[in-house]
Amino acid sequence: MMQGAMQPSIHQIHRHPALPWAELRISHQSCHSYRLHTHAQYSIGLVDKGATLFHHAQGPDRVRAGGVVVMEPGHWHACNPELSRPWSYRMLFVQASWLHAQLGVQALHFEQRTIHDAEVSQLADKVCSPLGAHPDPQAVDAYTQTLIQLLRQLGTAASSQASSAPHNAAYPALQQMHRHPEEEVTMQTLAELCGMSPTRFSRHFKALTGVTPGTYRLNLRLNGARQLLAQGESLACAAQHMGFADQAHMQRAFKAHHAMTPGNYAHNCS
Repeated sequence: MMQGAMQPSIHQIHRHPALPWAELRISHQSCHSYRLHTHAQYSIGLVDKGATLFHHAQGPDRVRAGGVVVMEPGHWHACNPELSRPWSYRMLFVQASWLHAQLGVQALHFEQRTIHDAEVSQLADKVCSPLGAHPDPQAVDAYTQTLIQLLRQLGTAASSQASSAPHNAAYPALQQMHRHPEEEVTMQTLAELCGMSPTRFSRHFKALTGVTPGTYRLNLRLNGARQLLAQGESLACAAQHMGFADQAHMQRAFKAHHAMTPGNYAHNCS
């Protein structure tokens, strides 16, 4: 290797103009651990080497090489290397509205979020592989049909998250945070919106989401920033639009949650 040559990134992001509703992350020999987080998209993951502890509401589960994980939007989870040993994996993120339209459903539910099955692993391998630089329409259609086949096999139709949300007294605050994640609203204001004291509101909110209002809002902001960066917005614009104090604030939070800086995320793409 030539002195001063750039080391290949451990984490790579692949987006393709033929698949505007999908994003693929490929991580090689990573030891990074992640904080609990949610995605706005459906997630399909495949472990290539090593093993991970998949933390989620029904977990944790140990997922070894060849294992597949699936997750609906909005479900808190984290996949971290077992015993801090390096592991390699691929994760495909699929836009929820596109998938719902393809399947003719309001939402999709995965009864089982960890799968060790050879057929499922083979299908996941196909959809978690980058599309060629100049694919013909048949290749794009074959990829799409394989993805639909996999998700039909693993998921069942469900009601939308909004219509099936529990009748929790903190739900008005949740709706407000989704409408305006960039706003710096105090706990007192959110509690008043729900007609509760801050202490009671905090208890109800955690029962509804599993996390504190501050953690929930930060996750919304990071997902929003990620979407803006994928659309080509500058780091400064994304930070300002999503309510971060400054670009450095967004960078620290983004790296803690995604194991890469927002600049690397935006530019380390095929």
